[in-house]
Amino acid sequence: MAQAIQKITLSAARDIPFNKLVLSQQNVRKIKAGVSIEDLAEDIAHRGLLTSLNVRPELDDDGNETGSYRIPAGGRRYRALERLVAQKRLAKTAGVPCIVSKGETLEVEDSLAENVQRVSLHPLDQFRAFQTLREQGLGEEEIAARFFVSVATVRQRLRLASVSPRLLDLYAEDEMTLEQIMAFSITNDHVRQEQVWDTISRSHSREPYYVRRLLTETAIRASDRRAVYVGIEAYEAAGGVTMRDLFEQDQGGWLQDPALLEQLVMEKLKADAEAIRISGGWKWVEAAFDFPYGHTSGLRRVYGEQAEMTEDELARYDATRAEYDKLDAEYAEANEYSEATEQELEELGSELDRLNDRPFVFDPQDIARGGVFVSLGASGEIKIERGFVRPEDEQQAEVDPSTDGGDGRADHGSALAVTGAAGGEDTQPDDEDEAIKPLPDRLVLDLTAARTVALRNALANNPVIAFIGVLHAFVLKTFYVYGSDSCLEVTLQSARFSQTPGLGDTVWAKEIDQRHDGWGQDLPKDPNDLWDFLIKLDEVSRQALFAHCTSLSVNAVIEPWNKRARAIAHAEQLARSIGFDMVEAGWTSTADNYLGRVTKARILQAVREAKGDQAAELIGHLKKTDMAREAERLMTGSSWLPEPLRMMVEGGTIEHNAVGDTIGSDEGETIFEAQDLPVFLLDEPETSDDDTGDTEREIGGEHLAAAE
Repeated sequence: MAQAIQKITLSAARDIPFNKLVLSQQNVRKIKAGVSIEDLAEDIAHRGLLTSLNVRPELDDDGNETGSYRIPAGGRRYRALERLVAQKRLAKTAGVPCIVSKGETLEVEDSLAENVQRVSLHPLDQFRAFQTLREQGLGEEEIAARFFVSVATVRQRLRLASVSPRLLDLYAEDEMTLEQIMAFSITNDHVRQEQVWDTISRSHSREPYYVRRLLTETAIRASDRRAVYVGIEAYEAAGGVTMRDLFEQDQGGWLQDPALLEQLVMEKLKADAEAIRISGGWKWVEAAFDFPYGHTSGLRRVYGEQAEMTEDELARYDATRAEYDKLDAEYAEANEYSEATEQELEELGSELDRLNDRPFVFDPQDIARGGVFVSLGASGEIKIERGFVRPEDEQQAEVDPSTDGGDGRADHGSALAVTGAAGGEDTQPDDEDEAIKPLPDRLVLDLTAARTVALRNALANNPVIAFIGVLHAFVLKTFYVYGSDSCLEVTLQSARFSQTPGLGDTVWAKEIDQRHDGWGQDLPKDPNDLWDFLIKLDEVSRQALFAHCTSLSVNAVIEPWNKRARAIAHAEQLARSIGFDMVEAGWTSTADNYLGRVTKARILQAVREAKGDQAAELIGHLKKTDMAREAERLMTGSSWLPEPLRMMVEGGTIEHNAVGDTIGSDEGETIFEAQDLPVFLLDEPETSDDDTGDTEREIGGEHLAAAE
């Protein structure tokens, strides 16, 4: 005979006057969380009490009910009702729906069970509910106000409508995370969303950032300099579409029409360039997104003079300077920090900078034959380089035949005639001919050769002037395109590396340009005045100028057809002498400068060396483009360098085949050992950009011995 199943009897529900309810001390909720009591009270006032309170009758010492009821579960609702009573929006005797427990379990157990067994609403259900409310006429602000959430939260949930229904079904079945769904919502293209999901579902990388990267790989960030230059408003006004991410900081989103953006940039850039040409009166203006590094090579640079201050500006400058100095001195003696004083000093400093930052005025003749390069700066600002003169626009100097004859012999003859010098061993003068003839060419050559040797000897005994002489030759070559009037046969070459993109945007190139422009402003315009300028220049400035000119001749480039092993070895010695290191200089590996330009094996090798085998295994399954980007992210902050950028290891030796590889000293002979070259310099030309050969070569070191 089957045993009867015992039926469950639920606790009775009834309305109890509010003033008969008290909060149980066994309620487990002690910490505030979720919707505030104030918001909950407003919600109850709007729609009534949706959930009954769980109560138990109070008993006296004899076990009889006193008429009051304790609330072990529902304390927040009770506090909200209490607030409404205090505001006189609810009567003290108003009936409150309650479930009267039989007391078969502990009060603390009931309180804990109610809170633990509660399940938060699934975000997808919340999205569908918000969507239903909006379809019924409620706006985003009204929905947010009714449910005490931010408008941004409502918009984020409604944004899920842009996700493919197929992906939403996968999310509902817990096959996707909320973060992944939010990442897919940045685009409305359901086909593209499903393509990306099919791609990542077969791989190990399913992180939200990777989803966003795949969805935006053909788009341009709003923080891109081209987008900043044109402006999002102008782009959208022209019909462009912008993707936005409501769940993450997207810095303005992504522009989905790169072709339209490029067109708008060029149109605006050309218009700005033409405005600069017309307003400045320049002969020509060239405009481009970027110009290759060294694009001004072969062009003479002219510099303008800074406009003088007017009397009013000068008076304002003096008054501001005095006020700044006085306030700064008083603040230096103060013992406490003052934000107001700091702000005032900053404002006075900005005013001084504004007065000092006056426009440069160019010579009208230079403007008539000079031009301007207009491009985009790294932050989207317009970059203007003024004052470049092309060779064909140079003013042709008129030659006076009387002062610069064909062979130059007239000057020598007239100069030496005073001393009675005439003739030479190769040509006997005609005693009967009283006319003074030019000196023979051979005689002039011999005399000037003797003077040259004597001058060399004298210069060798004057190191200061010798230094100035070399500096003079260097400056002529560096700053004066057509200035070669130096008796020193010293050459200075400067490779431009225009084949390497992005060099002009590096911090190193910007510092070089800034330093070069600073000297260009200070140097005399006429190369004939340069010698006197250098003589008067202080020693520290001369050394700084010499270092700048010398630095421009450094060439440590390894060319495919010429590895220049000895020159590169010297570059290593130079770098070590000044404590140079590419990591300290700020170089980091990116997809653009290295990782995206080598094979997958090289990428994995770089990650393995920088972050270990485990990090390399994370990206081993990716395609090359994705692998390069992920490798860049993984290697951020590492000090890893590719072989061509690493310093040679000290302590290695190679054979010395050159003459003079020892230098004597008082203590005996000191042997200078050359350093081992890195493997990539010892390889034979490669047939692949990935595989490095193992051929070893030895290069003999050379040392020069000084002769007295």
